[in-house]
Amino acid sequence: MPITAQHISETVMTYLDAHPEERPELSAVIALVDGGAEVTSRKEFRGHATAGAVLVDRDGRVLFIRHVVLDKWLAPGGHLEPEDDTLSGAALRELAEETDISPAGIALVDASPVHIDVHPVPANDAKGEPAHQHIDFRFLFRTTGDSAVTLQTEEVSDYAWRDAETIADERLRDRVLSALR
Repeated sequence: MPITAQHISETVMTYLDAHPEERPELSAVIALVDGGAEVTSRKEFRGHATAGAVLVDRDGRVLFIRHVVLDKWLAPGGHLEPEDDTLSGAALRELAEETDISPAGIALVDASPVHIDVHPVPANDAKGEPAHQHIDFRFLFRTTGDSAVTLQTEEVSDYAWRDAETIADERLRDRVLSALR
């Protein structure tokens, strides 16, 4: 069963219970979902959901991938697919697709996202996509087994394990560091 608007709404509300100071930043997301927008569809250009995986290894390092199209270092993640039934499951699927790390060797740290980030994405003429917004539900995972990486080269050009202190987004960095203590 595909991810529902109710699942997205409940995830946002649970997240806001833990982080009420972010309500103003996420008010547009709440308005989209409450207004019936298909935020699970990548064709909803006012804003659509994506799922990201912040993966921490046994040494406390975070996995970064180099995204081919955006030419940026990011956490693994991407668009939702019809077979996804939860946002955390979508994040885990994206992690496995982009890195070939087996989900069997990964544990979800918390069912609630460690961070929800709304950010602009530039137009992509090759895909016929105008500039739009991503609502990125970021989940924290830990490796429990082998974390050998084999890249999906269509989307990812490189990877690196880096100290959590190198996470550029201050809020995400603080939350990951707090969870690791």
